[in-house]
Amino acid sequence: MPSIIGIDLGTTHSLAAIWRDSHAVLIPNALGETLTPSCVSIDDDGSILVGRPAHDRLHTHPERTAANFKRYMGTSRTVSLGAQTLRPEELSSLVLKSLKADAEAFLGEAVSDAVIAVPAYFSDAQRKATRIAGELAGLNVLRLVNEPTAASLAYGVHQRDSERKFLIFDLGGGTFDVSVLDFFEGVMEVRASTGDNFLGGEDFTEALAGLFCQRNGLKIRALAPVAAQRLHQQAERAKRQFTQNGVESVTLQLTIDGNEYVLELDAASAERTCEHLLQRLRKPVERALRDSKIAVAALDEIILVGGASRMPMVRKLVSKMFGRLPTAHLNPDEVVALGAAVQAGLVGRDAGLDEMVLTDVAPYSLGIDTAMQIGPSQFVPGHFLPIIERNTIVPVSRMQRIFTVRDRQPILSIKVFQGEARLTADNVSLGEFTLDVPPKPAGEAGADVRFTYDINGVLEVEATAFPDGRKRAMVIEENPGVMTPEEIRERLVALSALKIHPRDQLENRTLLTRADRVYEETLGDHRQYLAAHIARFQAVIERQNADEIAQARGELGTLLDRFDVHVTY
Repeated sequence: MPSIIGIDLGTTHSLAAIWRDSHAVLIPNALGETLTPSCVSIDDDGSILVGRPAHDRLHTHPERTAANFKRYMGTSRTVSLGAQTLRPEELSSLVLKSLKADAEAFLGEAVSDAVIAVPAYFSDAQRKATRIAGELAGLNVLRLVNEPTAASLAYGVHQRDSERKFLIFDLGGGTFDVSVLDFFEGVMEVRASTGDNFLGGEDFTEALAGLFCQRNGLKIRALAPVAAQRLHQQAERAKRQFTQNGVESVTLQLTIDGNEYVLELDAASAERTCEHLLQRLRKPVERALRDSKIAVAALDEIILVGGASRMPMVRKLVSKMFGRLPTAHLNPDEVVALGAAVQAGLVGRDAGLDEMVLTDVAPYSLGIDTAMQIGPSQFVPGHFLPIIERNTIVPVSRMQRIFTVRDRQPILSIKVFQGEARLTADNVSLGEFTLDVPPKPAGEAGADVRFTYDINGVLEVEATAFPDGRKRAMVIEENPGVMTPEEIRERLVALSALKIHPRDQLENRTLLTRADRVYEETLGDHRQYLAAHIARFQAVIERQNADEIAQARGELGTLLDRFDVHVTY
């Protein structure tokens, strides 16, 4: 059977894994790393760079580099990189294409099938955009699995003989998910999922960058792109030094037009600056616990997932909320990809997973717009009528009967929404269609509206008029901002014309982009010293002697390690 890979398509990093020989195996990229930065850049020769070299160009060529585009999946937002204008799905497809190439090199065979993990609270439009990204990358997306559910699968594989209740606290670079799960007799049952699609590690970084500007009398939106990116880098470095090195204070420095700006930042001040973000983490946790009907005391473990969950202030918050220390037996950066590989094994019916069953839930309520009666023959439209409520086990099919509100009303307008608000104006519109109904007195005609929601988060809506029985159905596909089939075909042609930087040259290009970044970050004699070594390495590349290039690459890498203050996971 062809290999099925599991993919964690993350906001800041992406990675792939495969289920083989009864365990999940991470797939290294061309640089030998398992984490590929979710960055895309247009190189000087017009070719596309993905991953580590693109990430370094984010600091030297921000106008030709894109990051954090996962947050805009399912919208019509575009990003201009040089002469190219790309949508979030297209940028994501380039990352997926890179992961696909890495998997093929690692496995020694063509790869066409994948399971992709998405935030549990991703909307219908965002899930469809993720599928489109996979299609543009040449992947057949067999299943979308919620990220905290994937993480729980990775843990569950190692604890198949035990019965446990646990909460997954998944704070990534751009999204936050919470899931409460019950594992018993080989069944992984998701009891509740919720989250925030616009809360992640990037928001903590931006809060620290905002504090820097506030203390130095700067306006962050007025900064030039290069200066803004360097400030972001400084804030990211500070955040990670607090996390990795346990330091009590760090110094942020930024030079703009010859003026030096400095901020001495201690851990307590950083926590106070991010307090509003920490408070936002509480609400989804409280909702998930309420919906799951599992008491905090009954939870066996609170498991941290996502790179941003490493932050001391986050661990401190979680410890206070639950009265105990959270656990992270598996690497928080890798656990979702490992779980996606387990899901791939389940989809592929791997014999080693025969006794494991997964059930998931709808993360948000789905319903229609209705008119509420407030008096005799007086109706107010715009009220949300849930048909499938959040945290209903999927797949699921539910029906609701609706009636006409006017005499001889000829049609019903079926407007579909997702969300939790009382009024549809405060929820997310998914689509609409009309249904002809018999012209009867008010309340004597109407429709039975059936919602069917599958394991991939795809919603089908069917309406059957009564009393005559005519039907109308639609699969919610054409969300505002989601590419149409015609647009997908057009963009496939356009993307195929893009020149992708050769994978076998990626090590050299990555080192050169890093060298350019370090050069720009240093001053004085160090710059000239670096420039000479960079030029020497470029000359060696031109001679195309593999052994000589490898030796020169090692020497330049060692030199850069002496000067590079850029901290990464």
